[in-house]
Amino acid sequence: MKGSDTRVVITGMGAVTPLGETVEEYWDNLVNGVSGIGPMTLCDPSEFPSRISAEVSGFDPGTYIDRREHRRMARFSQMSVAAAGLAIEDAGLDLSKEANDRIGVVMGNGNGGFPTTEDNARILVRRGGMRMSPFFIPMILPNMAAANVSRIYGLKGYTSTVITACAAGTQGIGEAAVAIKRGVSDVVLGGGCEAGISQLGLGGFNVIKALSRQNEEPEKASRPFDLKRDGFVPGEGAAILVMESLEHAIDRGADILAEVIGYGVSSDAFHAVQPDEDGSGAARAIRWALEDADLEPSEISYINAHGTSTPKNDHVETLAIKKVFGDDAHKVPISSTKSMIGHVLGGAGAIEAVACVKSIEQGVIHPTVNYEYPDPECDLDYVPNEARQADVSTVLSNSFGFGGQNACVVFGRFED
Repeated sequence: MKGSDTRVVITGMGAVTPLGETVEEYWDNLVNGVSGIGPMTLCDPSEFPSRISAEVSGFDPGTYIDRREHRRMARFSQMSVAAAGLAIEDAGLDLSKEANDRIGVVMGNGNGGFPTTEDNARILVRRGGMRMSPFFIPMILPNMAAANVSRIYGLKGYTSTVITACAAGTQGIGEAAVAIKRGVSDVVLGGGCEAGISQLGLGGFNVIKALSRQNEEPEKASRPFDLKRDGFVPGEGAAILVMESLEHAIDRGADILAEVIGYGVSSDAFHAVQPDEDGSGAARAIRWALEDADLEPSEISYINAHGTSTPKNDHVETLAIKKVFGDDAHKVPISSTKSMIGHVLGGAGAIEAVACVKSIEQGVIHPTVNYEYPDPECDLDYVPNEARQADVSTVLSNSFGFGGQNACVVFGRFED
């Protein structure tokens, strides 16, 4: 993001998560180590070895969106529009007083409308193609989260969708900050979403053995960095940050929650689904984010890890942190939000960003739950099982996706 003196600040947040549909409820549950993982209910998982998920139980799109509108949206769009409304309200952003062509939307998304795709494929086979929903195409496209947020709230500025698998939510926030730095927008709603829990997605992840099979105790299945981890738990949700140029935020008298101070993106160029084995790809993104923030590794207060609970990812992320942080790797506290909300794929980084900002605000680092059996290959401080009070002035948030897509953002406490 270097090359511009424009500072990018966060003035509002909205989150729809397996731990609650408000930022406050979500954060309170994180700090208290509550798990949002349970038996899968959004589809029938009985034929699969993994039958658990982190769902937004009881989500009612009608709470946030007109019934006629939400019936024409896939679930990932519904959650995004809901999160956007919550973020706009939290920011105290009066859209009637803003130039709507100076407000943009950048969303990260992985799969688009998997459940809607599956439903309409069944209709195609059983009843014929002309019985499919006329809204099928505009429902499933990954860009429709950003498009629907723009349309519902009348935001006519810079708009984009980032589709970089599990890195998408973090990259969506980073790209939103870049748009503000470039001067093309005064305000950007940046975030990520995913709502792909379906037999189609479940089958795809099961056949590559990516998912945890610890069905008997769902709340203990996601165990990042733990020796007995055996795969990730699929989740769903959306989160959006209202990001503004500092000048715009000051002009309208906004409360500033934190600042986006660094951003780095890299590619492993290694494998379709496995991370680069020595962590060099992830390390590049981490290093570039720190350089962009003009920080030394020793100046990072906390790392919100990608921490998926898969054997290779957690080991490789540990290697990457060691490559960049050196001796400081053993000093910096690290925790994984996914231990409680599962892996929300394209939405993960955005939901985790909310936790990063709350850590700065509250001076608390949420725990990595289910850390019971130390892994000799993962030997850093993962803030096991109990939240920790800390002076958190800077946070590095990591996201690493299939295809070797890596994105990192650094958040900082706002100071005049």
